[in-house]
Formats: sequence, C-alpha cells, structure tokens
Amino acid sequence: MDNLNMLDIFKALSNETRLNILKWLREPKKNFPAQQAHLPKEVSIEGGVCVGDIQEKVNLSQSTVSHYLSLMQKAGLLEAVRYGQWTYYRRNEETLAKIAQFINEEI
Repeated sequence: MDNLNMLDIFKALSNETRLNILKWLREPKKNFPAQQAHLPKEVSIEGGVCVGDIQEKVNLSQSTVSHYLSLMQKAGLLEAVRYGQWTYYRRNEETLAKIAQFINEEI
C-alpha cells in the first residue's frame, strides 16, 4: 500500500466516532441487533448495517454519519451495498489485514 493511501486510512481512523463505527461493525449482530430490518428475508447482506441504524447508535445527524461513512469507504475501510433506498456498510477485512501488516512491517 502506498503512503498516500495509508495517510487517508489513518486520517479516517483519527476520529473517535469513525473508529467506534469500525469497531462496532466487527460484531454487527451484537452492536446493531435491529440490522437489516428493511430487507426482505430472501436478501442477505452479510455483516452489512444500514446507515440509519449506525446513525441511531452514534446519535449524530444523518449528513454527518453519511459523510463519515463515505470517508471511510473512500479510504477502503468499508464496503457499501445498496438495496433499494437503503445503503448497508460493512468492514473491508482485506484492507484491515493490509493495515495490520503495514503497521507490523513498516512502523
């Protein structure tokens, strides 16, 4: 991973709320018990949590939460899946593994 990408990642992680979101998404069923309430039973977005559920937990405005999630997605920390009018976010485990490797080998 190049340094610019790492800088974007560390900037995204430098906010307590964004860091908490990433932590909570590690165990979405535990931290967001009402997740996927908008989905029909035949649709599964494994590990994905709706923006509204995240917003409710962080207790910030929808626009702030959307901005945070977008920033984290652009840094590669999150993946987004859209279903109808709802967007579901989940952790990008591949990027998180690369960050751990970068810290272990480079810092």
